[in-house]
Amino acid sequence: MMPLIFAEPGESCIIKRVSGSPETKKHIENLGFVAGAEVSVITQTGGNLIVNVKESRIAVSREMAQKIFV
Repeated sequence: MMPLIFAEPGESCIIKRVSGSPETKKHIENLGFVAGAEVSVITQTGGNLIVNVKESRIAVSREMAQKIFV
């Protein structure tokens, strides 16, 4: 298990867990990052990620990506 920030562009992963404060976890889960969901990294720029999750492209900050474990 590793933070999403370490996934390579083009790599598809399954989310294992989401960490952080209850408010942070709720926000991340509301975006579609829930345990068992598939996420794939499209590109990585300056530590920030653009990912596909639940058929949506979402920009994820470095801090948020470190709280999503795959």
